[in-house]
Amino acid sequence: MTLITNHMPTEELRALDAAHHMHPFTAGNELAEKGAKVITRAKGVFLTDSEGNEILDGMAGLWCVNIGYGRPELAEAAARQMKELPYYNTFFQTTHVPAIALSQKIAELAPGDLNHVFFASSGSEANDTNIRLIRTYWDQKGEPDRKVIISRKNAYHGSSLGSGSLGGMSAMHAQGGMPIPDIHHIDQPHWWGEGGDMTPEEFGIARARALEDAILEIGPERVAAFIGEPVQGAGGVIAPPGTYWPEVQKIVEKYGILLVADEVICGFGRTGSWFGSQTLDIKPHIMTIAKGLSSGYQPIGASVVCDEVAGVIAESEFNHGYTYSGHPVASAVARENIRILEEENIVDHVRDVAAPALKEAMTALTNHPMVGEFSSVGLMGSLALTPDKDTRAKFAAEPGTVGFICRERCFANNLVMRHVGDRMVVSPPLIITADEIGMLAERARTALDEAFEIVKDRGLWAAAS
Repeated sequence: MTLITNHMPTEELRALDAAHHMHPFTAGNELAEKGAKVITRAKGVFLTDSEGNEILDGMAGLWCVNIGYGRPELAEAAARQMKELPYYNTFFQTTHVPAIALSQKIAELAPGDLNHVFFASSGSEANDTNIRLIRTYWDQKGEPDRKVIISRKNAYHGSSLGSGSLGGMSAMHAQGGMPIPDIHHIDQPHWWGEGGDMTPEEFGIARARALEDAILEIGPERVAAFIGEPVQGAGGVIAPPGTYWPEVQKIVEKYGILLVADEVICGFGRTGSWFGSQTLDIKPHIMTIAKGLSSGYQPIGASVVCDEVAGVIAESEFNHGYTYSGHPVASAVARENIRILEEENIVDHVRDVAAPALKEAMTALTNHPMVGEFSSVGLMGSLALTPDKDTRAKFAAEPGTVGFICRERCFANNLVMRHVGDRMVVSPPLIITADEIGMLAERARTALDEAFEIVKDRGLWAAAS
């Protein structure tokens, strides 16, 4: 049995990692010189590294460990399923009990008539599926010219060729031939960074109407769908003004296009409802889910599809699928994860306890000289770093320079917070307590204090002209 608990010294592990392991979203040579942080175990909201440091995980892994680390129930569910049916596919008119049970439960939880589930192994795969679903739907409706999918700049929908194209990250599009044809991007509803002199309400309407402008420019007869995260997660926890989604809803209904809500981050309790679409009153035709579906304990994702779209797709063979679609072990673990979320009232805990505590504790950090705002929805939020709160100014330094300094000071103080440009992002496990949120905010303040001194020492405390 290969279970490494008494591990090699950290430097040896780092050397092996550098020699053989290619990391995502990483400059390999830079990491090899610095050495990776080696995580060896985790419990609740805390990680332990190879040096014995206990680290508060303010990011729930990659926005995904909703029920926290170290839940034996999920390990037991995986072991039971591996003994009974470790694998079988769902191709060729076959199925199995875990996929049936999980798809039924997802349909029960999902809003509206989202009653049909196409499984994948990740959010990236599910969004690739969505491209195929959307274009096949319109083909079978007799409108094959409807191929264009509209998304937003600074959106994140995955990193495969299709899902990375749906996303609006310019750094990703600079590599590997993205975006693929017939993907169009409009401006994001980021009032703090781009709202100028408009009120948030005016700005929300204006950015929603950019969708209608794009539809008219492209031609309504060519537009198939609009995709958006209820709250942009990896883009910096960009919560749109309250006027934004109602106006988007009117526009998609006016032009009869499909609406895809990417719930990979927002789903399974993160926003204080089961899905962000419920929190923000969005009525999608398709939802993308992953991450919190299994709390990251197994790789699984899905497209949750409404009756109308699923009915049209069912009229002929849908030539699409993955070896691991509805994998029995992943499905069993996800179903057990949902049981825990329900029976322990974790979504209610987010709405009634954790989200209000996070908002209060982190909003208090806006009295720090480097923090302009704290914006949050449920248990996801971000601090805007600025040299001038009144004007919401950007730093004169390259975007992300100050954010990276702050992130490094978070790590040095045993706190995982992510930086997206010069925004500090937080998205802890949903089971976090009010006391643990207080600890998170204390460590964040210490990191901000230390980062502020470094920023001043390096001559970076200046606003862009």
